[in-house]
Amino acid sequence: MAATSLKDTVSYMLAQVCKLHRQRADNFLNEIGLHVGQEMFLTALWEQEGITQSELAEQLLLQPATVTNTLRRLERDGLVDRRTDPDDQRVSRVYVTGKGRALEAPVRGKWSQLESESFAGLSAEERMLLRRLLLQVYRNLSPGP
Repeated sequence: MAATSLKDTVSYMLAQVCKLHRQRADNFLNEIGLHVGQEMFLTALWEQEGITQSELAEQLLLQPATVTNTLRRLERDGLVDRRTDPDDQRVSRVYVTGKGRALEAPVRGKWSQLESESFAGLSAEERMLLRRLLLQVYRNLSPGP
C-alpha cells in the first residue's frame, strides 16, 4: 500500500490555509498601518491593560524576546507605552496609548472583513463546527496544564 502524500494530509492543508490567512491578514492590517501579529498584542492590551511583558508572552504563547521586539516596534510607533511597576522596579507593565486605542475599531473592522472572506460559503453551523474542531486541535497541540 502506497504511503499517503504529504499534500493529502489534513496538517498540510491546515498549514496552507494558515499561510494564506496570514498573508490576507497582513494585507488588511497594512491598510491601517499595522503588521500581522501586532493586532494580537493590541487586542490583549485592550482587554487587559497594564499587564507585564511576561504575562503578555504567556497569553500570546510567544517567547519573551519576541514580545520585547514587538513591543519595541509598537512603542516606537506610539501605540503602547511600557512603564516600570511602582512596586517592583524589575517589572515592566504595558499600556495602550491614545493612538493605540484609536486602532481598536479599525482592527475589529479589518478582522471582520477577514472573517467574512475566509469563511464565505459556510453556514453558521459549519462555522461553529469548524471553530470547535480547531479548538480541539489547539488543545491537542498546546503545552500541558
